[in-house]
Amino acid sequence: MKHTTEARQTVISRKTGETDIELKFLLDGVGENDIQTGVPFLDHMLTLFAVHGFFNLSVRAKGDTEVDDHHSVEDIGICLGKAIAGALSDKGGIARYGSCYLPMDETLVRVVVDVSNRPFLHYAAAVAEQKIGAFDTVLAKEFFRAVSLHAGLTLHIDLLHGENGHHIIESIFKGFGRALKMAVVRIAIAGPLSSKGCL
Repeated sequence: MKHTTEARQTVISRKTGETDIELKFLLDGVGENDIQTGVPFLDHMLTLFAVHGFFNLSVRAKGDTEVDDHHSVEDIGICLGKAIAGALSDKGGIARYGSCYLPMDETLVRVVVDVSNRPFLHYAAAVAEQKIGAFDTVLAKEFFRAVSLHAGLTLHIDLLHGENGHHIIESIFKGFGRALKMAVVRIAIAGPLSSKGCL
């Protein structure tokens, strides 16, 4: 893992018997993205995350998608979580908290982030469809579980209302991008925002 404090960027590589991933992440970007995961729906969602969060994101992934998409989706979540953690270093000098209400047509989701170093995922966003195209919708939760665990995020995701599964998951990825961007904004403090002096 490479880390540059000034640019808040990371490069993460992960190779297992199931996946081979390289992910490049820049927190202070402009939404540039180049994403090829082997899971087309995830490519679309990560593009939305990058664009609406103003992050630069590049992902190259190969996985055992002939089995299913689970390993690829989860491992890319692990890599993104590690990239977020690496870009934030000690999590100092940032606003720490972020939230977003994200509408998309009939759908409204709420995403709330605490860069707390205490991983926790609350995910209440049930989707009626088991698949969107070839994508297993249950994998969205697995993705965010991996991100929150490896980034050290407390992450709450709630579907307030909505019917269309594509709209729901798309709103979540967009909302996560916006909430995370709010949380990582630089503020004029030394060290983490905590009365304890550390996270």
